[in-house]
Amino acid sequence: MTKFDIEIVTDSVCPWCYVGKTKLDKATEAYKEVHPNSEDTFSMTWMPFYLEPGAPQTGVDRIGYYRAKSGRERTDMMFKRLSQIGREVGINSEHGGKTGNTRDSHRLVQLGESTSPALQTRLFAAHFENEGDITGHDVLLGAAVKAGLDESEARDWLQSDRGGPEADGEVEQARLKQISGVPNFTVQAKYEIGGVQDPAVFLRLFEKIKAQEEGAEA
Repeated sequence: MTKFDIEIVTDSVCPWCYVGKTKLDKATEAYKEVHPNSEDTFSMTWMPFYLEPGAPQTGVDRIGYYRAKSGRERTDMMFKRLSQIGREVGINSEHGGKTGNTRDSHRLVQLGESTSPALQTRLFAAHFENEGDITGHDVLLGAAVKAGLDESEARDWLQSDRGGPEADGEVEQARLKQISGVPNFTVQAKYEIGGVQDPAVFLRLFEKIKAQEEGAEA
């Protein structure tokens, strides 16, 4: 049996991270279809990244924020492209709502490490499909509950700074590893895949790892 350990460095306001995770999911599903009787497992660990550490602590209009940063034409083209690519992988992208600092969202993932794959996906969906304010504790709490966390515990956690130093430390670790963009995937602690990749890229790597393991056991 092969246990695939996948570390994913991501930021909650990175739309490409949502696309990348969705394509990774398609790759794991394809692997299971190719190996229907396999007992191989996939474990995903989420690591934080601050694309904009200086982003506002209180949410601001997302479209206005990016237009001010990158210009109207470039921003509108980016949103159009995201909508198209999102549709291709089943993401119903919406670009309104608010954006801002993501530290609290990463703190929350620290609380829900055992449920972090589901929680991070819920956070992506809340922000990119439901126009949720990633800085809003009500939005974060809603995602936490949907992912299976205890509502009272999650609320208390958000109202404190618990998980913050841990998230900050992991962001610094990513920087020390020369990770400058997200998403970034590392499989079995040694195979690194950067950016958004087609499911076939992941699938080939999974098959390579499986073949190597079977060869070592022979």
